[in-house]
Amino acid sequence: MRGPAVKGWCPGAYRPMASGDGLVVRIRPWLGEVSVDQVKALALVAEKFGTGMIDLTSRANLQIRGVTEADHDAVIEALLSADLLDDDPAQEGRRNLVMTPEWSAGDLTHRLASDWLKLLPELPDLPSKFGYVIDTSDAPWISDAPGDIRLERGAVDPLILVADGAAYGLPVTEATAMAALKDLVAWFVESGGRASGRMAKHLKTTSLPDVWLTAARRHDESPCSSTYGTILGVPFGQVETAALRRLTEDTALKALRILPGRRLLAMGSSPQIAEGFCAPDDILLKVHACTGAPGCAQALGPTRALARRLAQDLPLGESLHVSGCAKGCAFPRRADRTLVAANGGFDLVTNGAPWDAPTKRGLPATLSFKDIQA
Repeated sequence: MRGPAVKGWCPGAYRPMASGDGLVVRIRPWLGEVSVDQVKALALVAEKFGTGMIDLTSRANLQIRGVTEADHDAVIEALLSADLLDDDPAQEGRRNLVMTPEWSAGDLTHRLASDWLKLLPELPDLPSKFGYVIDTSDAPWISDAPGDIRLERGAVDPLILVADGAAYGLPVTEATAMAALKDLVAWFVESGGRASGRMAKHLKTTSLPDVWLTAARRHDESPCSSTYGTILGVPFGQVETAALRRLTEDTALKALRILPGRRLLAMGSSPQIAEGFCAPDDILLKVHACTGAPGCAQALGPTRALARRLAQDLPLGESLHVSGCAKGCAFPRRADRTLVAANGGFDLVTNGAPWDAPTKRGLPATLSFKDIQA
């Protein structure tokens, strides 16, 4: 049985995670946005103290890799100077929010996010991966974003509160939303949710009271374009700082907003795909691959070159995950085809997660797409 070490917490800036290429320092942008000056500051930090790359996470955060223990304090100081961190490390670790990229100062989404930030210190301690989603713009930009408690537009109701994993939600208003959120957190704690760690996992064994299940959710598809700016894809969620610097040379660029699904919204930028990025519907965004070896100490083989090669033959609508180990950090859920590095080659999991039983073992690293077809 494969047994990689699974961390029970998410890395942050103050509490980085060790990897094969050094410390991973995670930055949670305020309201999911970084200004042009902050982009330049991040690029400088990554070039001076890291690998010269910036990662986008599934929770719409940013990461700098390859930081040494000796340089960590200098990285924190630089990020604080750029207003990219909370002064309070405890608060920074709890500020797990993903929000729609289509918001404007003073609108409903912005007001709800501001109210949530004020409420956050009052909420009880929760598992470190516990997070929140605000998806209240006209289009459901982040319906698949990971988050345990969600504020959304409903299929009928203008605003609903949803426990992740539930098919329905509770109608709320802007005035009642935070009180309802606080009540749902209290239910999660009182019903033993801390032991499960995540809301969706908790709901598999514990029934949510019917009062929370009265409003239908919307099920529209996420768009690939925005009137707010240009949507850019980031293959494998990793972009060179040089590409980010080139992006900031566009004088029309106002800011970057980070989306799940390895995408950026370049606010006000020229409507073109910049060098180093891809289209928001590029097939590479349907392919998941972690850093792999040698960047990760637990990875048993390289991943991204293989993933990029196999992507060219991936059938439309199907998903592919190439994982360096059975943890499946890049995509910890079911995919149509999952390749897991093992014993110098790869094991294939069909319609499953990286830790599920393989349908084929010992495939060579030189495999082609026909080798993983049914």
